[in-house]
Amino acid sequence: MLKDERLVQHQPTQYPTSEELSIGKIKFKAFDLGGHQIARRVWKDYYAKVDAVIYLVDAYDKERFAEAKKELDALLSDEALANVPFLVLGNKIDIPYAASEDELRYNLGLTNFTTGKGKVNLVDSNVRPLEVFMCSIVRKMGYGEGFRWLSQYIK
Repeated sequence: MLKDERLVQHQPTQYPTSEELSIGKIKFKAFDLGGHQIARRVWKDYYAKVDAVIYLVDAYDKERFAEAKKELDALLSDEALANVPFLVLGNKIDIPYAASEDELRYNLGLTNFTTGKGKVNLVDSNVRPLEVFMCSIVRKMGYGEGFRWLSQYIK
């Protein structure tokens, strides 16, 4: 949906893929590494190449929040990613009963740990940019705001 405006039901990512994304005037080279157990083994292979991490969470699948928190905590505590900005996208807010932003923040342990959604000057602060944005990829809402926020922290 992000690349070619077509809604397609994808199978979970089996192998890392890369593609160029344009959102407004912002161009990103995105790596989809997948989130399943086997795919997580290769995440470290990409750390040296990334300028930012976009962590996509299914806001409707509340049963997997503990697993999502565990993996996010591991990424946030990894020294190789210590200075990398993180954008957490809570997807599927178009589905009734999906988690609210506050509920997702709480379950991911991010309450009081994010840096703010506006233009926050973090230069010389030694604080990693980290923020949560709720979105619906299929309804094309929320993620553009998140990508714009993230772009201010990418060198």
